[in-house]
Amino acid sequence: MPEYHTIIAGAGPAGLACAAALAHAGKRVLVLERHRRIGPKVCAGGITWSGINKRVPAELIERSFPGQEVFTGWQKTTISGAAPLISTINRETLGRWMLGAAVAAGVEVKTATAVRSFSGNRLRTDCGEFAFRFLVGADGSTSTVRRLLGIGTDRVGVGINCFVPGDFPAMEWHLNDKLFANGYAWVFPHRQAASIGAYCDRNSLPPARLRKNLHLWATKHGINLEHSKMTAAMINCDFRGWRFANCFLAGDAAGLASPLTGEGIYPAIVSGEEIARTILDPGYDSAAMRKLLARHRLHRGVVSLTGSSRPACRLVMEALVLALRSGLIPFTALEMAG
Repeated sequence: MPEYHTIIAGAGPAGLACAAALAHAGKRVLVLERHRRIGPKVCAGGITWSGINKRVPAELIERSFPGQEVFTGWQKTTISGAAPLISTINRETLGRWMLGAAVAAGVEVKTATAVRSFSGNRLRTDCGEFAFRFLVGADGSTSTVRRLLGIGTDRVGVGINCFVPGDFPAMEWHLNDKLFANGYAWVFPHRQAASIGAYCDRNSLPPARLRKNLHLWATKHGINLEHSKMTAAMINCDFRGWRFANCFLAGDAAGLASPLTGEGIYPAIVSGEEIARTILDPGYDSAAMRKLLARHRLHRGVVSLTGSSRPACRLVMEALVLALRSGLIPFTALEMAG
């Protein structure tokens, strides 16, 4: 039976970040990916400057925006910064780049290989059994490792996304409680198209209604979605821990995506890196994880408050945008990086 220091389920940003860090430290690492292709995912492709914008090669960045146009029922404002607040990146391109870095560090990767079960230090997959010292579940919002650990998932967001060809000049956020409850619609321009979509807490609005309302909103704003492929995904925001003896959960598998915005790339990479540091040094005290979890709790609190009633949702959202436009709070308050 092949033996590895660490086996990681999932070849997304969390899994690959963790794998590369461990391989650089000389550990034998295996990454298992259930899909045949690495990289594709339902994702708007927005990355923040204070998060990972500065940590990826410039050639991967498609568009950058120092200004963010925000629309509510009562306000329209542009929030600007000296540096790009948010840039866009192709999720599959990011995945291929991270895969290349992990493989160059010595990571072994098996695609089309799903985890079936584990017991003790043995992992069973549909491609045979493997032995491990540490197991990391980085296999997304529907994580098999999370399920096998007996951890449920109740708090989730729903993201719906499509790419519309064209030159879109601005990055836009649309807060409309009638259509998106305590979520929002977005326009995130890429090189030759824009990601158009909507996000919302599933408990506040059913996915089918969110999809219908996205179409209504797009039609009102002159955006034709009829010929664009629409994809949807559940986004796990239900954090219940990240370390369980010699097993760990990272990124969406741990429920670390923002409950407020659905942002997931930054929490995925940070948690993957911090898990690697913890595996290498059991006494390591992760300040980065404490900061990430504090921001997650803050976002969860805003979602709970705005989900209590529609009047509360509108008042909180309008007050939040007013505070942003007046400079009382920075735009980074909406980011998981803080």
